[in-house]
Amino acid sequence: MFPLEYPSKVLRKHKKDNPVVLDPFCGRGTTLFAARNFGLSAWGIDSSPVAVAIAKAKLAACDFEAPISLASRLIVDTKPNDIPDTPFFRAAYHPRTLRDICALRESLLLLNQDTDASVILRAAILGCLHGPLPKNIVNAGYFSNQMPRTYASKPDYAVRFWKERGLKPLKIDVLRVLRRKIERLTGLPQKSPSSTAQVLHGDAQLPKSFEAITSAPSIIITSPPYYGMRTYVQDQWLRSWFLGGPSQVDYSAGPQLDHGSRNTFAKSLGAVWRNVGQSLSDTLHMYVRFGIIPSASVNAKDIFRNSLEESGINWRLVSVRAADSADAGKRQANQMKTDSAAAVEFDFHVERI
Repeated sequence: MFPLEYPSKVLRKHKKDNPVVLDPFCGRGTTLFAARNFGLSAWGIDSSPVAVAIAKAKLAACDFEAPISLASRLIVDTKPNDIPDTPFFRAAYHPRTLRDICALRESLLLLNQDTDASVILRAAILGCLHGPLPKNIVNAGYFSNQMPRTYASKPDYAVRFWKERGLKPLKIDVLRVLRRKIERLTGLPQKSPSSTAQVLHGDAQLPKSFEAITSAPSIIITSPPYYGMRTYVQDQWLRSWFLGGPSQVDYSAGPQLDHGSRNTFAKSLGAVWRNVGQSLSDTLHMYVRFGIIPSASVNAKDIFRNSLEESGINWRLVSVRAADSADAGKRQANQMKTDSAAAVEFDFHVERI
């Protein structure tokens, strides 16, 4: 995971320059949240609708009650037309819980214009859509039958898992769970220096994805997908459904970097560096945390340096440092007793010259 400490450390060094911040692989908005904490304007781009929905919430500002009141009204006022009736959805959610989820889904999809409250509500629902069962239903933090919280199990596997263990979905009070989630959000009522519209859904390899950015970034802080990591779209299939996607797993790759080989990956990444390098800012610093999953036997430093060359921009490599081990963020992996190794990560600082 991309820790908040990394962009915070960078921004602490540059805060006096009042930079405009950009993350072209913004994911769930860690860089944007760090910029918000420093009172700095920030922009983000991501190709995943799930990531964009969550990142937008990192820039939203409203009273804690606003998204909860909105959820209450939408559940009461909306009679959902599309409630999935498949073995997965029947086993994943209690019928009443699924009805309320679908009411929220359809009403949010039909909104003519988002508000900060709707942005927060949407992101909170995504965060509660699936996760572990509670020992006591009063303490429920998720809507689903037993599932991981960070990725959605595939339907056939999940149904078998629940059936073999006799696990039934609990009737969850959706509003109670959302209240617990939203009331824990840090700094929500505090004014944000950036609009939620500054998170853009797009492919950072394409110049058109940058056209809506109205202020020239001078600091880039990002962490691209690691070479060999290809399953994000499939892992987020249930959250994608909530955002309007299909009610089954989409196995297409979607717009992402080309993982076909080290060279094609470097070219894809170079296209992003070419686009960010077009910033009209007088100075441009780029800080990149990048790594390789353990199963991909390649050199992260070589791929990153090749990507800079592929960009056609005159970058100067200022420093390369080994990042803290990704083991530090493996809470769920440790909980589930996985033997997988952490990625090997490096922090790169480059400057346009």
